Amino acid sequence: MTVNTKPTPLLVYTPKTLRQMIAQLRTRARIALDTESNSLYSYQGRVCLIQISAPDGNGAGMVDYLVDPLRLDDLAPLGELLADPSNEIVMHAADNDMLTLYRSYGFTFARVFDTQLAARILGWKQVGLAAILEKNFGIVSDKRMQRTDWGKRPLTPQQITYAVMDTHYLLPLRDLLVDELQQRGRWEEAQDAFAMLAAADQSTRQADERTFWSMRSTREVEREQHGVLEALWQWREETARSADRPPFKVVNDSVLVAMTQEQPQTLDALRLIQGLSDLQVRRYGNAMLRALDIGRTRPLPPLPNGDSRPDHMLEKPALNRFDALRRWRTETARARGVDPDIVLPNSTLLTIAQHNPSSLEELAAVPELGAWKTENYGPQILATLVKAGVR
Repeated sequence: MTVNTKPTPLLVYTPKTLRQMIAQLRTRARIALDTESNSLYSYQGRVCLIQISAPDGNGAGMVDYLVDPLRLDDLAPLGELLADPSNEIVMHAADNDMLTLYRSYGFTFARVFDTQLAARILGWKQVGLAAILEKNFGIVSDKRMQRTDWGKRPLTPQQITYAVMDTHYLLPLRDLLVDELQQRGRWEEAQDAFAMLAAADQSTRQADERTFWSMRSTREVEREQHGVLEALWQWREETARSADRPPFKVVNDSVLVAMTQEQPQTLDALRLIQGLSDLQVRRYGNAMLRALDIGRTRPLPPLPNGDSRPDHMLEKPALNRFDALRRWRTETARARGVDPDIVLPNSTLLTIAQHNPSSLEELAAVPELGAWKTENYGPQILATLVKAGVR
């Protein structure tokens, strides 16, 4: 497949050009897809651009499209195309785009290929798209475009060039990855991972997305402080929503954690919080103090399902099983040259430790495990559980 190093995309911003694009893409077995949003500039973040690349049908190279959802009222034909099982949709870090498109348009996917996930299954050290494109195709991305406002129109030539490069090379990259996956005996593992990705319930992810548990820094806070952090988080969400600003531009996560841990009770004490400016104290100080007061008196919020801190969820026997499974995972990941979560994520280890299956049939009932991992890791997992102690 010939790859043009300076592709010129076709702009799709009318119902007619959308229909023409869909008609062309229906004859293509594989389609590369990416999205750009303005999440750095608004509360919810809106899909501002959809990039699509596919073989041109003549064997001469790729054809690239930039779909402008800000100028199109009805994207249902595109959703039907993406949900068609005869089309493999190739994305990089697919779960992000899948969630964004589901949240915005209700789009679902039947078949996906995630180039980042494939690279991680192979144990590649650099799995960001920019690094992969530079290493394998000699393409250097304009990093300034990572923070550009995709909601502004017209798009600049620099934005257009950056956007089209995100999909123009994905199909050649997919072929390169498939070759290595097959050569190293990891193709079936990748196929199973992609099938699970396509089948994931996006409605559940959507519901879980905006809670204070979704902040990584929540894990820096003691259990008895969770009520305070939740109240501060809710205040920030309400403030960001009303101003249509990203929450981190109100105050960032580290400031919420610092306020939770230090629990200032006056404006002067607030000014001592690292990362909190005088402007923020003047603008939000009284509201933050009210949120702190609310949080100190409210009941602790229940822990979420899948909380990855086992000491908060497990009794001693199950905690022993979890620790044993984690040691097995570390050894397995080291032997395979991959990150531990590629073997199994913490949430799956917790489920296994809690349910304590005693057979492959019981283990296969863990939905997050999948067929390939049940078959290839199952006997080791069961042996690890037996060694961990009394059932």
